[in-house]
Amino acid sequence: DEELVDSGGGSVQAGGSLRLSCVGSGFNSSTYYMAWFRAAPGEERKMERKGVAVISPDGITTYGDSVQGRFTISKDSASNTLHLQMNNVKPEDTAVYYCAAEPLPRVKYGGSWFYWYEYNYWGQGTQVTVSS
Repeated sequence: DEELVDSGGGSVQAGGSLRLSCVGSGFNSSTYYMAWFRAAPGEERKMERKGVAVISPDGITTYGDSVQGRFTISKDSASNTLHLQMNNVKPEDTAVYYCAAEPLPRVKYGGSWFYWYEYNYWGQGTQVTVSS
């Protein structure tokens, strides 16, 4: 069974950096879409999670407008580990961050992979708090 374990969250001052990690087991990440989502304080339902960054099975990356140029998503397929490097963080980045994974569809799919309902496998979340 697929399992994802998030880590790396913590408290950081605005302008600082943080690196999140997500270790996957039970699947081969080279054949999965993987992504980072976040839920701001008070957003506890899965459907309120917002896409932050996505990496395709062949390594193509996509970012949300609010993090473009500041965050970098990457993966190490050999260790099945997903990372999110967060630079120049802002107070509005405060959230619980979740990694997510979904196998490459067998049929052609034109979705953006930025929506919570496109993923079936989730990490438990890691809290990031940015102070001003």
